[in-house]
Amino acid sequence: MLSESRLTCPVYASAAEALATPSEVFVEYTKPARAKANIVTALGRGAHVVVGTSGLTDADYAEIDAVARSQQRGVLACGNFALTAVLLLRFAELAAKLVPQWEIIDYAHDDKIDAPSGTARELAARLAEVRNPAPTIPIDRTVGPRETRGATVGGSQVHSIRLPRYVISAEAILGISDQKLTIRHDSGSSARPYVDGALLAIRKVPGLLGLHRGLDAVLDL
Repeated sequence: MLSESRLTCPVYASAAEALATPSEVFVEYTKPARAKANIVTALGRGAHVVVGTSGLTDADYAEIDAVARSQQRGVLACGNFALTAVLLLRFAELAAKLVPQWEIIDYAHDDKIDAPSGTARELAARLAEVRNPAPTIPIDRTVGPRETRGATVGGSQVHSIRLPRYVISAEAILGISDQKLTIRHDSGSSARPYVDGALLAIRKVPGLLGLHRGLDAVLDL
């Protein structure tokens, strides 16, 4: 355990060291390469888990869900803790029921290592549960470099932009004949939206069983 005079809580050098002390809720907010191992370890120690780390795959989440259920614990994985990001996910789900074509754009600063972002991955997963998009020209019939059409994630085309001065944002663009709908979340410079959402997730996750994705899993929407 590390010592820091300005802090009133213990600080540990690693997740494994922290988990040696029993806790009700473990919050995973590190790097994609370590996240799954930390989550599985925490579940094995009897903790519920809130996941803020992005970059985990659907296969990762399926494995985490199985472990959580075997341990009778809850996991709440939030690609974004901000309320407007939660609303983006829900509104896009509703729109996809009526609008058959869409693509996702994921914006972030130049040093964000994972792509797509957790918000974009979660959005694609949510839309896949509604239906698959129906592009006029199938992606595999693209003439020219296939990569210009983005990556296919959960059936949706996702375009990740990484440039200096970008804040973390996500955009769903949906289209039908002669109509277009754009739903976009933009983050600000303050950490407050993420703190408020994370605290809500921490309070609510002990009431869950298995993996749940998105903060709206514990909101009345």
